[in-house]
Amino acid sequence: MILGQVVGTVVSTRKDSGLSGLKLLVVRELDDAMKPTGHLVVSADAVGAGRDEVVLVAAGSSARLTEATKDKPVDSVIVGIVDLVQEHGKSVYDKSVHQQSATSGAAS
Repeated sequence: MILGQVVGTVVSTRKDSGLSGLKLLVVRELDDAMKPTGHLVVSADAVGAGRDEVVLVAAGSSARLTEATKDKPVDSVIVGIVDLVQEHGKSVYDKSVHQQSATSGAAS
């Protein structure tokens, strides 16, 4: 699986009927320090993720194993919204801290 951050949405009025009803999101891949790698991928959303959220992405044939994407023409799907990432016992990402700083930044 891949860690990524939702950075946008994709709207497509003409598409394969297998994609109908799927929310498509643009996800920027993150490295082990939670920094953007520069790689972007369009992923089907199976969990209701929103902009700026850190997510888990499954790719390849595994992407067609969720309830939302079974037998659909996708090769990337968001399968989880990340609350906490720890490495060697140290938090590298904490959603509650990230949300607080985003909220206080918006209030200024």
